[in-house]
Amino acid sequence: MKPYVICLMHSSLDGRTHPSRWRPKGAGTDWFEKIHEELGGDAWVIGRVTGSEFAKGKPYPAMSGAAFPRQNWLARRDAKTYGVVLDAQGKIGWGRSDIGGDPIVVVLTESVPDSHLAGLRGEGVSYIFAGKSEIDLALALDILNRELGVKRLLVEGGGVANGAFLRAGLIDEFNLILSPAIDGAKGAPFVFDSTEADSDKRAPLAAMTLESVRELGGGVLLLRYLIKNDPQGVAG
Repeated sequence: MKPYVICLMHSSLDGRTHPSRWRPKGAGTDWFEKIHEELGGDAWVIGRVTGSEFAKGKPYPAMSGAAFPRQNWLARRDAKTYGVVLDAQGKIGWGRSDIGGDPIVVVLTESVPDSHLAGLRGEGVSYIFAGKSEIDLALALDILNRELGVKRLLVEGGGVANGAFLRAGLIDEFNLILSPAIDGAKGAPFVFDSTEADSDKRAPLAAMTLESVRELGGGVLLLRYLIKNDPQGVAG
């Protein structure tokens, strides 16, 4: 079963997601965690670049030691909320096993070296496999539901990760905290983005319905859209 997937993001009026670049400064930047809590997900997911910002360690040393089967390894199954990080090639050395108290679950591909698996195990970081060399997001969601009981998942960036979920037709709802600020220059990430390889692929959106508009104060809006995906249009 696929969890219900909500993408939650916070952006300037021009769709950029680095508040340090916004002008005027500090416009509504204290709302993200509040709305995150309100949405009540069983897990939240971020991409590798965003995930690396939370890492406290260095990449695990390469070593020729024990070989590990390419099977899911879960250090904890009893958490209220999990922090899921997409790290296809195993680049992040964590130096921690949770983010804000939420146990980390790394989504890997089978191409990662045994040394990386040893590093994750040594730090008590759970991992699952979803694909040979590229992450199969639908498979990852199925595993999270089946193994950890995740029924409600929050997708929270960055733009490339959000875009991958969108193009895979996996997002059911989009919540956007819109701040009265503008970036206005090149170089900042967007709410939804892609790699160069996926730049010509389009999301299979059949319809978007504005469910609610909520004023959060100070000119900040929370826009909630329900998404209908066309299963025939999912990029393969």
